[in-house]
Order: sequence, then structure tokens, then C-alpha cells
Amino acid sequence: MELLFTETIKDNKDFQRCYRSGRYAVCGYVCAYFYPNGTPYNRLGITAGKKLGNAVRRNRVKRIIRAAYRECEEMMPMGYDLIFVGRNDAAEKGSEDIRSFITGRLIGEMEKAAASGTFSRRKKAQGDRHGG
Repeated sequence: MELLFTETIKDNKDFQRCYRSGRYAVCGYVCAYFYPNGTPYNRLGITAGKKLGNAVRRNRVKRIIRAAYRECEEMMPMGYDLIFVGRNDAAEKGSEDIRSFITGRLIGEMEKAAASGTFSRRKKAQGDRHGG
């Protein structure tokens, strides 16, 4: 099933901008970074580092995250770059766990950041927070 309103992020510079300048929401098994991209659609990137295990496990994590995002896509605010980073025991979680994180926490954080005008202010060097 194709994503309706979302393109894929492929360039490292787009990932880095999201990590450095964006806001984030975290739960025990996934971290989501978001940053406005100035377009009428979202762009999605999913990473799963080698700490999570072998390629089979990492791809499973990415599939689970993609499936959860697809189910929540219509509820998401538009015009953001979103990076999901699989963490710890993400491979043992199902897409419903990730979906509840997206609907319960991430969307609220995105709306709160947009309402507070967080992205309109320029921040000084924060350093890299994506950790892994």
C-alpha cells in the first residue's frame, strides 16, 4: 500500500537538518524527529542502527514503523520532515504500539511546537541529539 501524502527522505543532509534543528518525541522503542519542510506534504525517513541487530531485525523494525505511520497518515499535520529512529526492543513491538505513540504523543508534540512558534526562532548550536 502506497503512502498517500508522504514522500521518502533519502538525502543525508535532510536527516541531519531534522536531527539538529527539529524537535522530537520519544518513547522506549522509537524516537521521532520532526521539522517543517515548507511543502504541502510530509517526508518520511526511517532509520534502524546496527545496535538493533542483524538486517532481518532492522528491516522488521522499519516495516513496523512504516505500517504504523501509514495507518496514522491522514491524522498527521502536513508540511513536515519526519524521521523515526528504531530503538532498543522495537523489533518486539507491533505496529499498534507505534501507532499509539504516534497518535498519543507525536501528533500532540507537533501541534504544540507549531502553536508555540518553536520553528520560527533560530536556535544557536545545539549539537547532535539523535544518539541511536
